[in-house]
Amino acid sequence: MAACSFRRSIASQLSKVLDLPPESLIKSISAVPVSKKRHVADFQLSVAAVTEDSSSESLAQDLHLQAQKLAERLKCDAVVSEISAGPGTVNFTINRELLAKTVLQQVLKDGSEYGVKSELFSTVPRQKAVIEFSSPNIAKKFHIGHLRSTIIGNFIANLKVALGHEVIRMNYLGDWGMQFGLLGVGFQCFGNKEKLKSSPLQHLFEVYVQINKEADDENVKKLAKDFFRKLEEHDEQTLSLWKQFRDLSIEEYIRIYKRLGVHFDEYSGESFYQEKSQEVLKMLEDKGLLQKTVKGTGVVDLSEKKDLSLFSTVMRSDGTSLYITRDLAAAIDRMNKHSCDTMIYVTDKSQSNHFQHLFQILKLMGYDWAERCQHVSFGVVQGMKTRRGEVVFLEDVLNEVRSRMLQNMASAKTTKEIEDPIETAEKVGLAALIIQDFRGLLSSDYQFSWDRALQSRGDTGVFLQYTHARLHSLEQMHGDKQLTDVNVACLQEPDAISVLQHLLRYDEVLYQSSQDLQPKHIVSYLLTLSHLAAVAHKTLPVKGSAPKVAQARCCLFQAARSVLANGMKLLGITPVTQM
Repeated sequence: MAACSFRRSIASQLSKVLDLPPESLIKSISAVPVSKKRHVADFQLSVAAVTEDSSSESLAQDLHLQAQKLAERLKCDAVVSEISAGPGTVNFTINRELLAKTVLQQVLKDGSEYGVKSELFSTVPRQKAVIEFSSPNIAKKFHIGHLRSTIIGNFIANLKVALGHEVIRMNYLGDWGMQFGLLGVGFQCFGNKEKLKSSPLQHLFEVYVQINKEADDENVKKLAKDFFRKLEEHDEQTLSLWKQFRDLSIEEYIRIYKRLGVHFDEYSGESFYQEKSQEVLKMLEDKGLLQKTVKGTGVVDLSEKKDLSLFSTVMRSDGTSLYITRDLAAAIDRMNKHSCDTMIYVTDKSQSNHFQHLFQILKLMGYDWAERCQHVSFGVVQGMKTRRGEVVFLEDVLNEVRSRMLQNMASAKTTKEIEDPIETAEKVGLAALIIQDFRGLLSSDYQFSWDRALQSRGDTGVFLQYTHARLHSLEQMHGDKQLTDVNVACLQEPDAISVLQHLLRYDEVLYQSSQDLQPKHIVSYLLTLSHLAAVAHKTLPVKGSAPKVAQARCCLFQAARSVLANGMKLLGITPVTQM
């Protein structure tokens, strides 16, 4: 990684002056974000991070003074061409030609591994993670919350895989419970085998809505109870109907997920944990953790003082399990089966309490690995509607974004004849959805807007795709340029330097996202990269320049496109080459 060699070079000089091991300094030296307003150095050292006296007593002016003293003791060398002190920082400017040469060589050599090979990750142990995401309920709406869970879980899985971790992508379906009694009765009344085969998700949803209108009828209630009891007793006929519901739904989900560019290694579900949740209740009882209430329900006391001021209900009065009991069984089972280092659950923030309770109960049961389980929560999206009204199925969203994008592309003057407009519209539209979703903190709620998401200018997924396509066609036009011995002396314009400085920061941005699992760091990095590349594209023409200059610029744009594509793929976006 280009940045690594520069950081290491700066650290080794600092280590002699500060008498600290270079390894301990590397994390304190960071690439400086590019600024539109002024020329910036390439790296800065935060003085507070390396001084012994890091109490808040050392005021800003002390730090500034320390920075100045430290800067005076350091010398420029073959790597560093300028050293200056800032407010509490020492700033380093890298030799301009070395910067260009190192960055371009590294980006083009590492290709899709640029940034992920950085030594920033050298201390991070390779781990095995189970990531549970998407997890819709059969026969119910695939709401916008499921869509968020799907794209966020996919991003976390992509990032972990890129960084060399082993990942199991798990979809935990809502495929059990009393509602299946109702659905079974509904299907016996209104079901149609042909429709079930051709469009299972829609048909089961319609049947469920229809039978729900009669759910208060005593006779229907009784039939639903009977149907579910038969399911629990493994009655063959009932079970085979339920299995059809589940299998056909999964088949259709796989097809739709494919449009999203998402796949799963395992389709699990609540149904797997019926018997196992009874075992969990027995374990809780054996460990003395299960308490019976007056109403006959089973609870686990989670309060500090053991006065039941905080508890979690794990059993109904009739002895049957609840959602959390099945989740306990699932967690224990996964750990036994996959012996993973961490389990990540991606659901909306309304389930935060549920997961706190889940992890607490696991700890009380003596499972220390519960410490390594994590709930990645996200906020609520308001106002996502399609032209037909409220979103019911994931497919509605995908069709909507595709048709709106096709319309925009048709009315845009710049659109050339492209080979597959429908496919392109879908990929660009998806980029728009994902970027709108990932721009802020995951935990924040936001108001969805089709118009804002699909704008071609500004900070949108459409703009990223447009930039990628433009840089790609530039490469196609001048693709015969040799990229080996580039004359980097031709890349000294401020707009070229800005792109290079920005490419230098990529590994730090990946590191930040890998630490807090927030995609927004990568999103804002890619948007800035696209803006910088767009400016450079205007001011540094390839066409009509002297061969050496044209070749160097080509190389710069190719490096920018390569990193842009890498980042987009991590976010779950397929870069387009025409638009």
